[in-house]
Formats: sequence, C-alpha cells, structure tokens
Amino acid sequence: MNNLIKFAHPIRQSWKQYCTVNDTLAQTARVVIAGAGLLGNSVAYHLTENGWTNVVVLDQRAIGSGTSDFGSGTIGLFKPTPERNLIIESLKLYQRLQQAGHNIGLKKCGALNLAQTHDRVIALKRRIAYNLPTGLFCEFIDAETVKKLHPLLNVDDIQGAVYIPDDCIADPALVLLALADISKQRGVKFFEGCVVKHVNTKGGRVDSVETDIGTIQCEYFINCSGMWARELGLKCKKPICIPAYPAQHFFALTTNLNLPKEQLLPCIRDYDAYLYARQMNTEMLVGWFEKEAKPAFESIKDIPKEWKPHLDENMAIHCKPLWEKAVDRIPLVGTIPEPKLTNSPDNFTPDGRWIFGETAEVKNYFVACGMNGNPLQGSGGIGKALAEWIVSGTPTIDILPFNIQRFLHLHNNRQYLQQRIKEVVGRQYAILYPNQSEYKYSRKLRCSPLYSVLEQRGAVFGTKMAYERALYFDTEYERGAKFPTMPQGSFYKPKFFNCMQKEYVACAQHVGIIDISSFSKIEIKPGVQHDSNRNNVLHYLQKMCTNDVDIEKSHIVHTAMLNERGGYENDCMLIRQNEDHYFMISPSSQQTRIFEWMSRNLPRDASVKLNDVTSMYTVINVVGPKSSQLMSELSNSNVKLQPFTYRKLNIGYASDVMIMSFTHTGMPGYCLYVPSEYALHVYDRLMSVGRDYGARDVGTLTQRFLRIDKFIPFWGDELTSMTTPFEAGVSYSVRLDKRECFIGKAALEKQKREGLMKRLVFFHVEDIDIDKDVWPWGGEPIYRNNEFCGTVTSAGYDFASEKLVCLGYISRPKSNESRVITTDFIMDKNAVYHIDIAGGKFRLTQYIHPRATAAKAMEESDLKKTYRPTVVKFKKQFQV
Repeated sequence: MNNLIKFAHPIRQSWKQYCTVNDTLAQTARVVIAGAGLLGNSVAYHLTENGWTNVVVLDQRAIGSGTSDFGSGTIGLFKPTPERNLIIESLKLYQRLQQAGHNIGLKKCGALNLAQTHDRVIALKRRIAYNLPTGLFCEFIDAETVKKLHPLLNVDDIQGAVYIPDDCIADPALVLLALADISKQRGVKFFEGCVVKHVNTKGGRVDSVETDIGTIQCEYFINCSGMWARELGLKCKKPICIPAYPAQHFFALTTNLNLPKEQLLPCIRDYDAYLYARQMNTEMLVGWFEKEAKPAFESIKDIPKEWKPHLDENMAIHCKPLWEKAVDRIPLVGTIPEPKLTNSPDNFTPDGRWIFGETAEVKNYFVACGMNGNPLQGSGGIGKALAEWIVSGTPTIDILPFNIQRFLHLHNNRQYLQQRIKEVVGRQYAILYPNQSEYKYSRKLRCSPLYSVLEQRGAVFGTKMAYERALYFDTEYERGAKFPTMPQGSFYKPKFFNCMQKEYVACAQHVGIIDISSFSKIEIKPGVQHDSNRNNVLHYLQKMCTNDVDIEKSHIVHTAMLNERGGYENDCMLIRQNEDHYFMISPSSQQTRIFEWMSRNLPRDASVKLNDVTSMYTVINVVGPKSSQLMSELSNSNVKLQPFTYRKLNIGYASDVMIMSFTHTGMPGYCLYVPSEYALHVYDRLMSVGRDYGARDVGTLTQRFLRIDKFIPFWGDELTSMTTPFEAGVSYSVRLDKRECFIGKAALEKQKREGLMKRLVFFHVEDIDIDKDVWPWGGEPIYRNNEFCGTVTSAGYDFASEKLVCLGYISRPKSNESRVITTDFIMDKNAVYHIDIAGGKFRLTQYIHPRATAAKAMEESDLKKTYRPTVVKFKKQFQV
C-alpha cells in the first residue's frame, strides 16, 4: 500500500462537450440555483419539466467540479421507506434518460447486503419485511447462494445476505451532464466561474443574488452548493442554518484485474466491515463508510474553492486497515500490486439524513444538500420533490424526515458539526437499534437545570433537538460510581426493561417524576400595533387552529394546525393566560418548524407577535394517582383542578409555577412549568416530600410506552403533514362548526363527506414471547386476512396487560373495490390481522378506542374519571 495515488473518474467527461456556457450574466431570473452538481442540475431539469424555464444555474468553478460525480455510482433500493420513495424516483429519471438515448451507464446488476452477526440478520430481515409488500423484491439467502451469485467473495464468516436483483449502477458524471444538456436546451442558463457573494432579501423573502460578476434579481434561490452549502447559507442577509459538513470519504479502484464485462457482478455492502464494492468495467471499486471518520478541511476555517490540494494526501497509511478488510472479503483484489485511491469528501448531516426544503429564516430560499456519501442515489428524487414543492407551493410528498427545519442554529456550529460527522459516516452502515442508538459526540449541548442531579440519580441520557433527556434510570446505579450509559442495543426485550417496569409502577400506582423540558414553548401575544377593539390574537389562532380556542381564561385546549391538504403542521396544547395572551406547547422537534409556520401566517399589520420561551421553563411531569396528594402538600393552594385547566401556584418556596392538569401520558397528574431558576428547588421538594408517596424518577422511554398504550398519536410518528386529525382518530381536536374558517378546513370537510382512506388503529400483539421473540419497534407491515393493509407507526409495551402494543395506519387492501375504510371494516369479526416482525408473523387484536388497561391501578387510586381532553367553550364572545 505504498505510493498510492488518487485517480480521476475513469469516464469523467468535459461539460463543454455538451453545451456552451453563457458569457453575460442574466439580470433577472425566476429561479437562481447555486451549484451545478447532480442536485443542482436535477432541480433545474425538474423545474423545466414543470414548465419553469427562466432558471439560472451558477457554479463557482466548472459544471460538475465538486464531488457529486466522484461517488460510487450505486443505486440501492433496499432502504427505509422515506429514502426508498425518493430513490425510486431517481431510478425512474435515470431510466427515462437512458431510454431517450443518453448514455449514462445505467445497468441493472443487483446487490448483496451481507450479514456477519445475528443482530445484522435481524436488522436485514426487518427491512425485508417492510420492503416486500411495497413492491421491492428482496430475499434472504444463505452463504452458499451468495457464493454462487458472487464467486469472488469469501463467505466463511457470513450468516447470510439479502439479495436485491433490481439494484443498479450508473455513471454520476454522465447523469449530471445529461441533465444539464437537457436543461440547457429548454432554456436554462449556466454560468461558470461565478461566485455568489450575498443573497439579498426584501420583506422576509429572496430578492436578489449578488455575484462577483453582477447581481441577479430573482424570486427563488436554491442552495445546491454541496460542501459549500453551509458557508453560502451564512452569506444571506439573514443567515441561513444549513447543518452539513464534509467528511473524508475514501474509495479505491483496482488495476489490471480484468474482470469479464459481459456479466456484471452484484454490488456488495458488507455493513459489518463498513465497506461496499462494485464492479466498474473490468475493475473492482471498493469504498468505506468508516466507523469513525475524519472531518475534511478541519484545519482551515472555510472550504476552499480549489479544494483538492487541501485534502489529506497520506492516504496509504490511513487506508491500509480498510484495504485489508476488502482483501478479506474479496481475496482476488489482494493479488494486484496496488489500487488507486481517491479521497472524495462528501457532505454529511448531524443525523445522517438528507437535507432539503424551504428554510425557516427566508421565504423562497430553498436548500438541497447533505447527500451522505452517495449523491447519485437521491438526487433525482430530491430534485423532483423540490421542484414540485416550489411550483405548487407545498410539498407533494411527506418530506418530514429530510426537512431542513428539523434543525436549530446550534446545529450549524462548525465545531459541533466536525465532531458529530465523525460518527455519522459510520452510522450509515451501523445497526441503529430503535430508541437505543445514541450519539457519542457533540453531546451535553442543551441541558435542563436538572441534568446534573438526574445524572447523579442514574439517568441514561439521549438527545432530541440536541436536548439531553433522561431515557430511563438505572436502578442498579450507586451514587459515586461511574455514570451509567446505554447498554448494547437489542431488537429483543431491552436490557433495561426492569428499570422501565419500576418506572411504570410508580406512574400507575404512586408518582412518577419526568423531566420533559425539551418541549417547545411559544407565547402568542398582541403586537406593537393592534386594535384595542379587536382581539387580534384570538382571530389569528382561530384561523390557525382546528379546535375552538375561544376558551375561558386558565383553560387549555388540544388542537391541530393544518396545511391546506388537511395534514398536520403542528399538534399542540394552547393555554389561555389572558384574553389576548396564549401559551403554546409543542413537540421538541417542532421548535424551528412550527415557529416558522406560524410566523409566515402572522397578520401583516404586526398586531400579533410570537416569542419562543423554550429555555425559560423547566417542565416536570408529575404522573400518577398520588400526584394530587403530593402537590397538595407542596402548595398552600387548591390543586384539584378540572381537566385541562391551569393555575399559577407557589410550589415550596418557588412562585409563579404554572401547574397544568394534564400529562402527556393519558394518566392522571400534572405538568409543572417552572421558571428555570426555581427548577432545582421544585425538583428537590418533589422528591423529598414525594418519598412518602413512592415518587420515582421516570424516563422518556417509559413515557413513550405510556402514550402508545393510551392510544395517543404523536408528532413525527402518527401525525405528519400527510395525515389528518380524522385519520389519526383525534376528531375531538377539530371543530368544523366554529364560525371562523381555519387553514385546511375545506380538505377536512371533503374528507368527512367522502370518507377516510386510512385510519389509525391500536393493536395488541398476541402469541408472542416477550422474552424470546423479536419485538416490534415501528415500520413493520400489517396484514389483514393475509393481504398487506398498513404499517406500524410506533410500538411499545403495556405493563398493565403485559402485552406488546402497536399503533398503525391501515387502508383497504388493493383487492377491495371500495377505498373507503370504516369501523365495520376494521372491526369485522372475520378480519384476522397479523404483523410481520423480521419474517415472523404474529396475530394482532385490533381496537379503535384506547383500552382501559390501567383500570386496576386507577381503582386503587380511587380516581375513576376517564382522562380525556375536554373542550370548554368560552362564555363571553369577543368581537372578531
């Protein structure tokens, strides 16, 4: 492995062979795209497909001069559903290009995804289970069959593999050039050697783009600048948060291997060795997603335009152990004298998922970047989705996992990104155990005031929106010992199950104390200019919310905020503190996204203002039948509140604590919104006085199991921009009869008239051994009378009934003539439901209402009222 050299892409060709770049910069354009790589050209192409041709593409160097055409060229379909939906669109595009006569090197070769361990086998079989019913053929095969399909492989240490015959390869450089050529012919203008210096805004939206050769007025700006996307985002008048940073990414090409080209070998993904391999003409290309990678350009502040000279040239030493793993898997490659190495950095994101969408900071500023090591795979689908979003005004598919608004500005910190991407690269191939695979780097960034105390009490933490949250408490931890950490993950019963069981008992029979400070909190108040004779805040919220928010002061209402299609943009609690002052509680992951959504719908006269107060309050959930007695002892005031009301009380010596009569678990108790300076005192009083009531620390994983068991749908799992309140079974949060028209009302009225096409259902998993069988964790397919009908959205364990439970949307199978789904259809006594968990089928019992599984515990607590959201009409009508 001495004297290894980088190689240029073997079939990389010049852009200038395809079209001529314009010399004079356009003065106006409808859309300006920065970055002429795969993503930029895909977006331009798809805009022209939608009839938008007044488009300008800029590149600081030459077309395709970044790294998007240095990728592996593989198109892998065996992915989680959201990614696969976009990859399928990419493949359809590449097939159309090939059929139209563009030589892009598209070939079907199939793929083998290898498993060296038992857990890897389970992970692959879980993915087979939810891919098969959606039309992808994939099968689990033994080592002997693997050897027949790929004779060059050493299979001595593998336990099997998944074979996907429809996986393909293509040449990224030729795809890029074909898209650019078509776009050019349709009127798109390209400008090379054009550096974007600044993006100007006007009225909160894109106005113009300043470059080193002139200024372009435009309506839309799309940042597709790859490794430079983050830096370019900061050059906007209002800086844009684009958390993506390049990591070093190595691959090697053999020389003189002379493989036969007639029959291509399948692509190889050896996840447990963190490597992939594919045949490239007569040679073999091998690349790696290292378990711990190195950030590229770590020693310099800004990524240079001429980036290649700044890469680590000492690849031989670094890649030697990586190459040895390749030789172990494909012994033939070890017979060549030396391969050619390339260090081709690619952008990775803090959570390893693509980034695209409209930014929160500036309207009409869109981003597409963060391809995490394989630009070809997703570029076609992302370009299509983004173009349709721009043309139609809203996304036409569910892009929630990839939406750029899932991040905060803290994620954009360069030091944070350089640390986080070290492990994100390897997580592309790692086994990510559900709820049990936490990040190692860039931690302890956002912490509750209770963090250190909970750590001393045995908390094992995870992160949500960079916020440290106690997942569970290790009951065997002794104060002063080394802090506990998450054990090795499992697809079976969690290793910390007994800890969660004790936490459940506290919530069901005594008192559970849960720190849920990460929830986002927004105040809605009158703005600086408002009509004193008109309640502008109420008028605004009635337009935004599905429920009637004209409730009495000190009351709380559960409501949705929808898009025009009737899909969720927010699921929240609104607390009316005064006639024109509301306090809103939303899921943690919504902190950026919902603030942006609400801001863009504010009255233009500045009569309403929003204030993010997430960090001002520490939130403590006090759950359980004895919570009322505990809170009564801690406060001199009456804490026996009506459901969905709140008061400000003194707790211990702390004043102005908002005590709310609901929990996020479906169980009795309170949420305390404590000014953060009082958090330690209030927690100390809860635990010290609560000792007599059996109070115990409880983690968010137990809280998750509780809400699933109580059939409470949650944002990001059951509630997305593509699901409606009626489908989710929360029609109580919708008031179609209120006089104000809210966003999405027409879509809900239409759905009510025409009927539902899918519906959320609660299931008990039957005949499963929780100690021996693999558990459901979400994503598993659901079958009705042996026909695929839906997918599990979230799953957990009901400690009261001692059963595994699931939530999932079901629709009528394709064989049914009617598409409308009814209660009779769901509950038909002849309907037999099953779930496929990693290839094992288990019977399900379906319910359309929450089961009273905690009845015994409730009886013991003498609390027999059903805990259900209650809408309280405001008696006095404000002028609206």
